[in-house]
Order: sequence, then C-alpha cells, then structure tokens
Amino acid sequence: MVEKKMIRVLHAIDTTGPGGAETVFVTLAGKLDPSEYKSFAAIHGPGWVADSLGANGIEPIFIQSKGTFNFAYLWNLITLIRKHKIDIVLSHLLGSNLYCSIAGLLCRIPVLSIFHGFVDSSENERAMQIKVNAINIGSKKIVFVSDMLGKEFIGRFGFSSRKSVTVYNGVETSVFKPQRDETLRAELGILPDHILIGAVGNIRPAKDYHTFLKAARQVYDKNSKCRFVIVGQGRGALYQSLLNLRADLGLADICFFTGFRDQASVLYNNFDVFLSTSISEGFSISTIEALACGLPVVATRSGGPDEIIRLSGCGVLCDHDVQSIAESVLKTIETQDQSADSASIRNRCVENLFSTRVMLQKYESLIIEACSKKHKIEKQKF
Repeated sequence: MVEKKMIRVLHAIDTTGPGGAETVFVTLAGKLDPSEYKSFAAIHGPGWVADSLGANGIEPIFIQSKGTFNFAYLWNLITLIRKHKIDIVLSHLLGSNLYCSIAGLLCRIPVLSIFHGFVDSSENERAMQIKVNAINIGSKKIVFVSDMLGKEFIGRFGFSSRKSVTVYNGVETSVFKPQRDETLRAELGILPDHILIGAVGNIRPAKDYHTFLKAARQVYDKNSKCRFVIVGQGRGALYQSLLNLRADLGLADICFFTGFRDQASVLYNNFDVFLSTSISEGFSISTIEALACGLPVVATRSGGPDEIIRLSGCGVLCDHDVQSIAESVLKTIETQDQSADSASIRNRCVENLFSTRVMLQKYESLIIEACSKKHKIEKQKF
C-alpha cells in the first residue's frame, strides 16, 4: 500500500489570552486534516490559548518568549524543530514571526509568517528594519489577513511583496449561524421590544469604544428602544475611562459591559444589530461572526471590514465619526431586512468567502507548496 508522508507542523504564537489572532492560531493547530498533518503548538504559557488547544486535543508546549532578544526562546524553537522533525512552521504575530524565521533559516525548513493587524507592528518598534529583513529572508511566505494590511505593511515597513499573500480568516459556519437566543437579553434586562446593538472585542485603543458610546447616546436620543452592549475583556485605565464616559453620557442603564464571554455565537444571536467602531482592523473576525449569525452589520471604514463588506455585499460601511455612525445605525434599524431568508443569505456569504473550510484549504495549499519545494514530498515506496 502506498502511503503519503505526513507533514509535521509547528504552530507558534507568543500570546496567551483570547483574541482574533489567537482564535486563528487554535483553529489552524486543531483543524488541519489529521490524516495529512501532525500539529505541535509552542506558546508562551497557560491561559485561554492553552485551554483551547487542550479542547482540540493538542498538548501545548510552553516556551518563555519574553525579552528584547531571547536566545533561549530561539534555541528552544530549534530544539523543538529537530526533536519532532518538523517540516514547516506556522507562526503568528511579530515576535514569533521573527524568531521562527531565524529558526527556520537555521534548520532549513519553510516558515509561514502570519500577520493579523497593526497591533503586530509599529514604526516605533525597536530595530524594526532588522526584524523585517530577518522575516523577509527566513519566511517562505508572509501571510496577511487582508489585502489592505498587506499593502500597508509592504509600503510602510518594507515586507517582501514577492513573498506576500492574503488569506482571509475564517469562522465555523456550523457554529456561527442564525439561531435566536434570549439568555444575554434576559441577564441584562433587555425587553422583547428593545433593539440590542452589540460589539464584540477586547477593550483596546483600536476598537475605539469611546466613539461607540458617543454614537450610542445619539442613537438612543432618536430611538429610546435601543440598548447597547460591549462584550470583551477590559481592565486598567482605558476601561475605567469608558466607565466614566458612560456615566457622563447618562448611559449607565442602557449600555452594558459584560467582560469576556465564551460561546460567542450565542451572544451574537441575542443582538439585533452588530456595530464596529474600530479605528483600524487587520481583518475583524467579529464582523464575519456577526454576519454568519445573520446579523445586520454596521462598521466604520477601518481596513478589514471594508474588504469583508465589499466582497460579501452584506453590511453598511460608514465614516469614523459619531454622527455618521449614529445615522448608519438608525437607518439600518429602519431599513434592514431581518427576515430568516436575509439571515440565511448572510450566513451563506460567510460560508463561501470567510469560512474555516475556505481558510484551511488555502493554508493547506500554502503548506503543501512550501514543503514540496523544499523537501520534494512524495509518496513513499512499498
């Protein structure tokens, strides 16, 4: 019987908490075809990522990755690659992309360096040009999660256009689908005739929830049936400033912060409208999750959502100012078809363009191409 060589993949990321990049990392590690790929996962330590890997049957390998240049981390990566006879590395975010590119170069195996957003890099990043050069040299492909992100990184930082490719993130449309739920509404005291406008994403500057709150005030002044919720991890000065602004705007009883919640698909199915007020998004997994759940979407022009809405033909884009956002939300409430048929159409758009199935197919094609060129993978003889 002829057997195909199983490709051994090392997945690496240097963050531990929930987020878009981390969700894609776990999906790739856990859902590559197990008959074709053997996955290993190197992460910084315990947390949401480790727990999610475990739920997918993958035992995480902890490697300390902090420090200006952590030679121990690099050596541990090289040791892992050699010990497990790794064929290819899929790394995520700037730090892991840098170390894995160097390790791949030294071990002579291909690396796919994946960038998820502007949080990955900054013009003020220490020794940025050296890091870019190392990634350009050591990566087989540099993957960006949207065309806009790729163009920006190539133009601003000098990443290789020849090696760059776009692969959109994907969600599982069998999980994220229209399936109305009332549990969050009941918890928050949202009445059946209230219109719940929600956002999902950890509280950080790029999400610009200050503008969300200001727009919420204007929307509520025009339609007092509207209620608002922000679902995401928040702490520190930024979170406190949002609580202060909520109080100043008189929204304490109509706008809620829930913190991080599991079962995101259930949350979306409590919403009537999804609203993103981000300043910048490399892609925006929450936008496609909301569309997959059949929700009308309003999003500011911030990068990733522009491509999602343009390609899918679903959703409303608006300028990033309070009045434009408020007007777009009010118009969506008045005009959007929220029938079961319309919800199903939005779900199918995501399935065809931004599903986990489509994402995995594209990554598997990149892996096979990279490995076959390097190692000339063939069917083994009898």
